[in-house]
Amino acid sequence: MNVRRRLQAEVERALTRFPVVALLGPRQVGKTTLAADVAERSKLDVLRLDLELPSHVARLADPELYLGRYSGALVVLDEIQRVPELFPVLRALVDADRRPGRFLLLGSASPDLLRQSAETLAGRIRYLELAPFTLDEVGRTQENMLRLWLRGGFPGSYLADSDEESLEWRAEFIRTYLERDVPALGIGLGPEPLRRFWRMLAHRHGQLWNASEMGRNLGVSPPTAASYLDILVGTFLARRLEPYQTNLGKRLVKSPKVYLRDPGLLHALLGVADLDDLQGHPIVGASWEGFLIEQLLTIRQPRDAAFYRTAAGAELDLVVSGERRRKVGYEMKYSSAPAVAKGFWQSLEDLEIETASVLYPGEERWPLRPGVEVVPATSVGE
Repeated sequence: MNVRRRLQAEVERALTRFPVVALLGPRQVGKTTLAADVAERSKLDVLRLDLELPSHVARLADPELYLGRYSGALVVLDEIQRVPELFPVLRALVDADRRPGRFLLLGSASPDLLRQSAETLAGRIRYLELAPFTLDEVGRTQENMLRLWLRGGFPGSYLADSDEESLEWRAEFIRTYLERDVPALGIGLGPEPLRRFWRMLAHRHGQLWNASEMGRNLGVSPPTAASYLDILVGTFLARRLEPYQTNLGKRLVKSPKVYLRDPGLLHALLGVADLDDLQGHPIVGASWEGFLIEQLLTIRQPRDAAFYRTAAGAELDLVVSGERRRKVGYEMKYSSAPAVAKGFWQSLEDLEIETASVLYPGEERWPLRPGVEVVPATSVGE
């Protein structure tokens, strides 16, 4: 199955405008494949260096001299976070020649973890994030949606021949991430503490973040627990969804919610093997909620996103702001006959939201009132 990535057109467009484009995302998400597709369509000569290979790193003993020979080519540097000392050199080369489309950087860490690039290439670089597969990429069918929810969107997991092979792939991904990828980022943390934290976070998927509770259960300080979360967020594996902040004269929840971004990794950490296991597991509702939130945020790319909750019980899973700051609300229900509570309607009234959707796993849609609909999840992000 050949899945065309939506982001390809954006990468190609960015290369016509910026000297440096950084394509970031978790390991094994398809960055190298996408870069190869972009390179194949490029009219320039292409030099590709994989910075995990010692032979390729050796060519950069004098990076300014070596890369200077390819001033007219598109240079693709894969796993750039492994050689952060390249960033000042790239800045010097770009300042000498501001031609767009000179460098395509592939990395498995966020700009916050690549602070050096943010400092040295400011004004010269465009950051783009490649997420795991989304429903619009694999096809908006009921079968594809359930498969994407169970297995997650990493190509190696989603495209596996069976659920068993998919689960094996995800277990190996988790092991490799802990034992190789985290140390490669220069993070001096053994794999076992982060593994315990990751599993504990899986059990609290979609809940409010409480650093003190997490630290107490792990036997570490709250700042240490927060630093573990920063690692998962910075490597695109967890998401902090901030609470909606507004001056309504109401007592609002101030802690963020935390989700594991890929449902397949969530299920692997919890030992969920197939859809039967998932539908009988206590995490099913939170998993469904997190899956659809991630799909919405990846497909729609809203300007702002938050959840809304008050001490009085008003609650809305997701509030996004798009063009002209217009607010849209979303509620996720894993039920064939979804019913919304009083707190849903109160949230719409509090925030003056006129358009909202209740996303559920069925195939029909119907209105609850003007502007508010129950909508099949297969249409998520449309």
